[in-house]
Amino acid sequence: MMKKKLYTIIAIIGLIAFFTGCEKDGTRIVMLEDPVDPTIVSIPDMTLERSSANDTLEFVGTPVDPGFTASATYFLEACPTGNGFADVTEIWSGVDVTSIKISVGDVNGALKKDFPADEQSTIDFRLRAVLVVDAGTGSPGTSTDPFEYTSNAVTADVTVYGLPRLDLVNSVKDQKVESALGDGVYTGIVKVDPASPFTLLDPDTGTEYGGTGGTLAVDGAAIVAPDAGHHVLDVSVPDLTYSFTARMIGLVGSATPNGWDSPDQKMDYDQASGTWSITLDLVVGDIKFRLNDGWAWNLGGTTDNLYHNGPNIAVDEAGNYTITLNITDFDGEEGTFTIVKN
Repeated sequence: MMKKKLYTIIAIIGLIAFFTGCEKDGTRIVMLEDPVDPTIVSIPDMTLERSSANDTLEFVGTPVDPGFTASATYFLEACPTGNGFADVTEIWSGVDVTSIKISVGDVNGALKKDFPADEQSTIDFRLRAVLVVDAGTGSPGTSTDPFEYTSNAVTADVTVYGLPRLDLVNSVKDQKVESALGDGVYTGIVKVDPASPFTLLDPDTGTEYGGTGGTLAVDGAAIVAPDAGHHVLDVSVPDLTYSFTARMIGLVGSATPNGWDSPDQKMDYDQASGTWSITLDLVVGDIKFRLNDGWAWNLGGTTDNLYHNGPNIAVDEAGNYTITLNITDFDGEEGTFTIVKN
């Protein structure tokens, strides 16, 4: 609740001109000293599914009551639970809160900007009312300084869906490939091992794919990776094909256990953040990043400016370090990194 008591007397003065016509008719309008906030009465099941994107969700609320009939603009907002709405995600705005109807797709589209896809988040929801009684006086309650009222917060567990995906079942860890265009063509960086054959599950349809020799098949045999480590996995459901391309980013240099020789110290990829990381012991010396134990693709430079064939990166003190690499342009060989001594 904002500005309610502090400006009540000033607001009433500012409203005199606005309500002159009513007073001439013998009707006296008075703003309550404590206007009644809007409330959220109920929210729908917030397990969002792509297959239900066109379905309608209904939020039910009650309007603000300032003591007279007033028109307010309402905002349905969300934030991580306990955040106190310091970081607000706007889901909807309008003038009628008694029945807010929004499609699953629109709610998902608003929430996925700020909440992780394909996993459960605990989210607080509220209604915020903005009340404008603009009599041209410049006093509180006018369009330049409106009254705002907020509802109770209602907490719900929400699952936001991301891009269409195929889940790797029984691979070395939970991971997926995604279809950016929703056309049945999927790609992603995954960690695989020939010792852990896997299948591909479409969670929207329940269809499971396997395959051999690059040919995909519904309910086919588990897919065996060509070798262990990170690869780009490309899958085309329309063409029933799949392929692996090695993408093993490693740390090399005189500061690493193997010096400038291969194998490099392989980094691990995090699908959620899109970054590579490694924790290891380093000695005084130099390091660089490179691909698949070779120099055709390599990064050197500074923490905020890595580029192809850039200078060696100095390690001035021996110790255990965590290094995180963000490849901002793979084909252009550009990136940034952080290095933290543990």
